[in-house]
Amino acid sequence: MRDLTPREIVAELDRHIVGQHDAKRSVAIAIRNRWRRQQLAEEMRAEVAPKNILMIGPTGVGKTEIARRLAKLTGAPFIKVEATKYTEVGYYGRDVESMIRELVENAIGLVRESERAKVEAEARRRAEERLVDLLAPPPAHHDDGEEGGDRPSAEADERAIRHERTRLKMRVLLAAGELDERKVEMTIEQKAVPMMLGGVGMEQVDLDLQGMFEKIMPKHTSRRELTVKEARRVLFEQESDALINQEKLHGAAIELAENMGIIFVDEIDKVVASENTKGADVSRQGVQRDLLPIVEGTTVQTRYGHVKTDHILFIAAGAFHRANPSDLMPELQGRFPIRVELNDLTKDDFIRILKEPKSALTKQYVALLETERVTLEFSDEAIDSLAEFAYQVNQSTQNIGARRLYTIMERLLEDLSFDAPEMKGHHVPIDAAYVRARLESIAKDEDLSQFIL
Repeated sequence: MRDLTPREIVAELDRHIVGQHDAKRSVAIAIRNRWRRQQLAEEMRAEVAPKNILMIGPTGVGKTEIARRLAKLTGAPFIKVEATKYTEVGYYGRDVESMIRELVENAIGLVRESERAKVEAEARRRAEERLVDLLAPPPAHHDDGEEGGDRPSAEADERAIRHERTRLKMRVLLAAGELDERKVEMTIEQKAVPMMLGGVGMEQVDLDLQGMFEKIMPKHTSRRELTVKEARRVLFEQESDALINQEKLHGAAIELAENMGIIFVDEIDKVVASENTKGADVSRQGVQRDLLPIVEGTTVQTRYGHVKTDHILFIAAGAFHRANPSDLMPELQGRFPIRVELNDLTKDDFIRILKEPKSALTKQYVALLETERVTLEFSDEAIDSLAEFAYQVNQSTQNIGARRLYTIMERLLEDLSFDAPEMKGHHVPIDAAYVRARLESIAKDEDLSQFIL
């Protein structure tokens, strides 16, 4: 796990996300507190609970992006879930505990990647040996020993020397990449995974049965012809998995998920029941009840072992247009002590979004069209005009935040993207006049259907 100070975390987030300084500070402090907790004595560490965060703000202002970038930055197991996907136990749909199982799967992927890096050298050596065996199979054994003795004949010695020379030559050619396109035939194992048909609340039962069947069902093998380049990758993966202790991996993944896991629960406002408590609203209230023990701290059974949720960091987010955070269950509100409001995006924010982030949309389109050898250049006036259109359309129709820029940019460059393959070597300056010519008629249309996602 990366050891970052709150200031460093905010600086990294600033490279990708414009504004929302309060939200960035809150998540940066929450992440640093996790590092601080790891430095405590074990007795005290068990008592320190994570400071869960509730983000409040309209769509498209950066709630999800902050959480996603944060997980990538820290290397922590991270999943994003929609609260609306879950239903109360007893209703048709996914149960809330499945988010913990997903988090563990994510942690296993991270730990496996780390463990593979440790065994990479040995796995590559073994894969190379198996490749050499495929390219230069050992000579068939002949009973060339002298009658009544075990000593091999001179002819057998000669065969062994020739074979060793061939293998040495193959190793040199493999290292030089000269055999990458040669075909080899190899056996590939394929696990027979049974299709499990479950019902409501049967997710964990299905996982347990699937794990049992994977152990007892025979493995299917098939002979396939692959290039040396493809075979090297397959053999490397096989050898890496063979060198990794799976039980140790699963234990490390569970520990990582328990202590460093981050679950981002989006659309939390959509599980607030209205005054009419019939039908789906009953299940919505039930989702909150089912979510409460997970956030408070409970033990969830997974196919890899039991997972305690006491120290998993939960970041919830919602627009709260029709409901207020106070409409959530009081017990659930208490488990999200840090609340941050994210601001609506202004025209200046749109200008910064188009210019500053490392992967800004303008930079993406410039890079995409460079593949066609078309040079695209955005002037400051063009970016100002694009920001103005995005801001005005958001104000006059549904406010979808920065996502508005995707549709505006696509509309602006639609013709150019279509014609680019026939424009090799061209330089296309994008100025304010270019922007107005392509967007003004759309912006004046009261329907604005082109811009509604």
